[in-house]
Amino acid sequence: MNFKSTKNKKQEYFMTITLDGANHIIEKRVVFIGTLNRSLIHPREIFADALTDRAASIIIAHNHPSGQLEASVEDLHVTQRIKESGKLLGIELLDHIIFTKDGFLSLADEELL
Repeated sequence: MNFKSTKNKKQEYFMTITLDGANHIIEKRVVFIGTLNRSLIHPREIFADALTDRAASIIIAHNHPSGQLEASVEDLHVTQRIKESGKLLGIELLDHIIFTKDGFLSLADEELL
């Protein structure tokens, strides 16, 4: 599963990319499939695969089927929970990318991470 195959979906797809210490991709996975405008995300599921992969860091990403290319309050809240959970586990959250069929938003680039 990749960004191209999920950008036109009618449901939210939440993905993780696990990375090694040199920031090489270990694996890309869809972790949750939600509804039209919501997915229930819990750090436990995000980090289960990262721990199994012995990842040093992760990037998370999800699509906005609505086409709105901005972070919601919930997106920011989830990002902070995942970032804080990663600190406890020693797995750094490098970015949270929100994408639509027309573009993407990097929370790291926007200094929202």
